[in-house]
Amino acid sequence: MTDFITRFAPSPTGLLHLGHAFSALTAYEAARKKDGAFILRIEDIDAGRCKPEFEQAIYDDLEWLGLSWLTPVRRQSDHFKDYENALAVLRNKGLVYRCFKTRKEVAEAIASAPHLSPDGPEGPQYFGEPLTPNKEKEYLRKGQAFAWRLNIKKAIEATRNLNGPLFFTEEGAGPKGETGEVTATPEVFGDAIIARKDARTSYHIASVVDDALQGVTHIIRGEDLFHATHLHRLLQILLDLPAPIYHHHRLITDENGARLSKRDQSITLRALREDGATPQDIRKRLGF
Repeated sequence: MTDFITRFAPSPTGLLHLGHAFSALTAYEAARKKDGAFILRIEDIDAGRCKPEFEQAIYDDLEWLGLSWLTPVRRQSDHFKDYENALAVLRNKGLVYRCFKTRKEVAEAIASAPHLSPDGPEGPQYFGEPLTPNKEKEYLRKGQAFAWRLNIKKAIEATRNLNGPLFFTEEGAGPKGETGEVTATPEVFGDAIIARKDARTSYHIASVVDDALQGVTHIIRGEDLFHATHLHRLLQILLDLPAPIYHHHRLITDENGARLSKRDQSITLRALREDGATPQDIRKRLGF
């Protein structure tokens, strides 16, 4: 078994673009140089936005680039039970609570409380609390929708009792040049949602569970996900999962310096291929 396993984990919500190609090639080449393993994972928990045709396009584009990966490919939508089990661990530890508030109600709560902030990595830094048992039963009886939130204060305190200060190893760099041993500050997320109303899990839970189950030792991804690492490191400790080494890389931007988007069809790999580009052209353009 190799001691270097990395992965590329796209969501099939659109066509891959040059930024995806850069991330996939960065991970693939790192695995190749280390005589390691490269995993492709399909992160398709968002049933409303993920489409089979986009999943097939991922395979087509990566094969065209010359990448190969271990099989079978793990599709997250086939493994909700794994994520529900992880949530159950957090529930049994008393570290999560049902939040019945709508986005509008959360925004109103933040506006009326000066100690709350609308500027977390994923939006508002909301700190809430569970309802009383009777009130919660009333809401559940009415069938009111809820999300599971992590009680961040209790969660951080629990990790202090287990392993001391939170940190992760960064071999690349964060948006502000963070590298080496980085102190994790998951409190910047507030009480993060870890199981959404419209799904049975979240990116955060599914990602850390899958990385552990697949034996991922090195997580190589764009610096736009650097802040998520702070929360993921907390979840890894709470769920007794191993700590991968992280490498966050630069983002590919357009001529105006803006981050590439799936909405920009002109720079998708399919469009470039149809316009006559070769895999070698893409590699050269991206610096490989």
